[in-house]
Amino acid sequence: MRKWTPASWRPAGTPAEDSAAMGAAMAAMGAMVGHLGDEAFENQLLAQLHPVLPAASWSVYQFGPASAPQLHMSASLGVPDTTRSCWNAYLSGPCRADRSLRFDDSPVQRTHLCHITAAEVADDHRARVYEAHGMLERLSIVQHDDDDSLFAVNFYRHAHQHELSDAQIGAFEQLAPALLALARKQVSLRAKTVRRPPSPESLRERLASLSPELTARELDVCARLLVGMTQDGIAEDLRLSVPTVKTYRNRAFARLGIHFRNELFALVLPQGGAR
Repeated sequence: MRKWTPASWRPAGTPAEDSAAMGAAMAAMGAMVGHLGDEAFENQLLAQLHPVLPAASWSVYQFGPASAPQLHMSASLGVPDTTRSCWNAYLSGPCRADRSLRFDDSPVQRTHLCHITAAEVADDHRARVYEAHGMLERLSIVQHDDDDSLFAVNFYRHAHQHELSDAQIGAFEQLAPALLALARKQVSLRAKTVRRPPSPESLRERLASLSPELTARELDVCARLLVGMTQDGIAEDLRLSVPTVKTYRNRAFARLGIHFRNELFALVLPQGGAR
């Protein structure tokens, strides 16, 4: 695995024959500005980028200790689109142990790049996410936000493709600032047109339909978890003790077959965009 800041690594050299493709890719990134806000933005970007970075799929997602995990957008090219399935598999456990998105060597560094192959990923992560979806390699742009959440832009090589070359990784580095800016802007534009977040009442109904055996208090607790309330806040709102809230939460999670809040979000909340 290789992690680096955008200015700290360059490949030994980019073959001259790739310079035209790189120029075309830079022009394509500029053209993508005109497609910001389009419903098909993620498909268009993946196709435009393909001459210089032949990824078969990509995703933009965000998660953190104090926020709901969000798959903002994703797409595939030349393969069945399993990006949403991949995202749900990642949330089911591997995300908690994944250190590739953290930049431990420089806690003040807010943005970094990552290149990792499936062979370098932990066994459970590799089986659930990479092998299950035919992925062999990943390039990521990761930005750490002020609330300690991670905003990640990821490109994946699939099993039918050749190993990424140094020239392609170098091109990715050069395009990274533009890619990050485009992804951030597209997410921002979509957020302005997204429907209002679901109410606790609608979430309660959704939970009851998923698991009719949930009790009224278990529904109350889970609905409040889904709108971002802390256990202390839920206890105050429902006039319960914190240990009692935890008991209802644990019972509800057992009935739903989950173990963590991230899995509750993935189970109940609609995912906007993709992985």
